[in-house]
Amino acid sequence: MNLKLERPLAFFDLETTGVTVGADRIVEISILKVFPDGKKEVKTYRVNPEMQIPEHVSEIHGISNQDVANEPTFEQLAPNLYLFLNDCDLAGFNSNKFDIPMLVEEFYRVGYDFDVMSRKWVDVQNIFHKMEQRTLVAAYKFYCDKDLTGAHSAEADIKATYEVLLAQLDRYDELENNVDFLHEFSRRGNHADLTGRLAYNEQKEIVFNFGKHKGKRVVDVLSQEPSYYSWMMKGDFSQTTKAVLKRIKLSMKNA
Repeated sequence: MNLKLERPLAFFDLETTGVTVGADRIVEISILKVFPDGKKEVKTYRVNPEMQIPEHVSEIHGISNQDVANEPTFEQLAPNLYLFLNDCDLAGFNSNKFDIPMLVEEFYRVGYDFDVMSRKWVDVQNIFHKMEQRTLVAAYKFYCDKDLTGAHSAEADIKATYEVLLAQLDRYDELENNVDFLHEFSRRGNHADLTGRLAYNEQKEIVFNFGKHKGKRVVDVLSQEPSYYSWMMKGDFSQTTKAVLKRIKLSMKNA
């Protein structure tokens, strides 16, 4: 089966120094770009994160500080990555929750406004969890009847993710073979930012989605406790979260 695409769909996977979007960095990125005519192009880069990779993280993905010491930084790779992804919708495994926010954060950090809100996002893990509730290794075995060798290698993981999506489309009649449907089906939550720190309530108002103010309207908290804004802007929150807060703060000033 071929995916029915109106524009390229970029499956991508990241290996990182950790899982905190506002603080950690990419050490490897692999992209499988699938074109509407079925052509595929793969690009894989090791990245110097300009910070130490903790030993326990290296044990998971097998990439050490020595492995990336002489690799280009994300800032050096950013121009080519930006152009390669510019015309693409995005797909991955747990990508809505982690890979997309992390990639956007890295682009922000080096001065690129990588707009994801105009793109479709297909999270193969969310489809899998709604259907079967398992991991990528289990998904690959379940859907493709193959053992995933080289798990936690970005390129092996993303190629497996692509195969799993094709197998999901074969297996489930209720899944439509178009990115608009898959984007909606694989969404989780009603987040107002990429990391889920802010969300929309039933009245479509932005509320905090964590901590002591969870469920409270952002405008109310910022009015009653101005220091909370300063605390968040100085903290290890993602740039997308801070950007939403800045917009709300500015709208309150102009109201």
